[in-house]
Amino acid sequence: MNDAQLTSALTQPVDTRERLPLGALLALATAGFITVLTEAMPAGLLPQMSAGLNVSQALIGQLVTLYAIGSMLAAIPLTIVTRSWRRRPLLLSAIGGFAIANSITAVSEWYWLTLTARLLAGIFAGLLWALLAGYASRMVAPHLQGRAITVAMLGAPLALSLGIPAGTLLGTLVGWRLSFAIMTVLTLLLVIWVRWQVPDFAGEHTGKRLPLRQVFTLPGVRSVLFVTLTYVIAHNLLYTYIAPFLQPSGLASDIDRVLLVFGLASVLSLWIVGSLIDRWLRELMLISTLLFMLSAIALGLWRESATVVYLAVAVWGLAFGAMPSLLQTASAKTAGEAADTAQSMLVTLWNVGIAGGGLAGGLLLGSLGVGGFPWIVVGLLVLTLSAVLRARGYGFV
Repeated sequence: MNDAQLTSALTQPVDTRERLPLGALLALATAGFITVLTEAMPAGLLPQMSAGLNVSQALIGQLVTLYAIGSMLAAIPLTIVTRSWRRRPLLLSAIGGFAIANSITAVSEWYWLTLTARLLAGIFAGLLWALLAGYASRMVAPHLQGRAITVAMLGAPLALSLGIPAGTLLGTLVGWRLSFAIMTVLTLLLVIWVRWQVPDFAGEHTGKRLPLRQVFTLPGVRSVLFVTLTYVIAHNLLYTYIAPFLQPSGLASDIDRVLLVFGLASVLSLWIVGSLIDRWLRELMLISTLLFMLSAIALGLWRESATVVYLAVAVWGLAFGAMPSLLQTASAKTAGEAADTAQSMLVTLWNVGIAGGGLAGGLLLGSLGVGGFPWIVVGLLVLTLSAVLRARGYGFV
């Protein structure tokens, strides 16, 4: 190389897509953190919100249900309608929706108004989750997409393991209204962070947009969606009814500790998977499914033992923690330029899985008993495992 070539090489700009933009990705992770915390806070503040709004705790529980319904119904249509929009204004609109919804919740004196605000928050959540993985993957080169998505998904397990207990404690100390007001302040700070750190991207060009049906029939997309549905139903069947499941081991009164173990293991899972996901996506999916299956078998055989329960829950957390990143990475890589549309279908089925797991558990609780749940989980995971194995060429490659 002569002097001119060396000078030229040294002055070439570094491709920013060849390194992780941590500031921008952590902003996306914070958006996910606020989304999950907003969804689950009423569950930890049932008595306070029930007294404040003069309704039963069962009706307060429906605030979580309606949020999930809003996400489930809105993800696909909103993503399709906004495909041509520039990405950062759309992302800021979704985040800003949480500031509006949480502000209404903080000041509302009427249950119907609070319920409406929760539906609104769920709608914005559906749009936000459909955006995050595609947004993160566009910031980096293809060989870093999985790692970028993993960082962007970090907010969800952190919210589940640390944010929700902290939010419940905050609500106990300062009241539930001030807790939601604080969420609004955090959301407004996030808007500033996103505007400062997160780059903007163009929406899909009209000529390149694939209809929803065509995206659904892309090779590998249906496999990813099927795995999403079966895995999430299996997870929520057990997770939703973990309290009665813990009674034989004497841990029912320690459910907060059990869920903390699950949450911390989930965070550890993300840290482990983050450096491997772009090279070993298929293998990690298989390992995750097998670990969850082994955990379910242990819970089915030895659920009277507190030690086994703690170990099995830790393994379950390791299996589940990185699952959103694995599924969304598989979806983004499989769908290519139609990633946002594919993600909206994944978000919808994820919420169907949450609702389906809870509904199936409620129906089976009286007839089968909670002791039979691990074996249903194992059956669902056999279906999951077989789908991943078959999707060798497309989906989980």
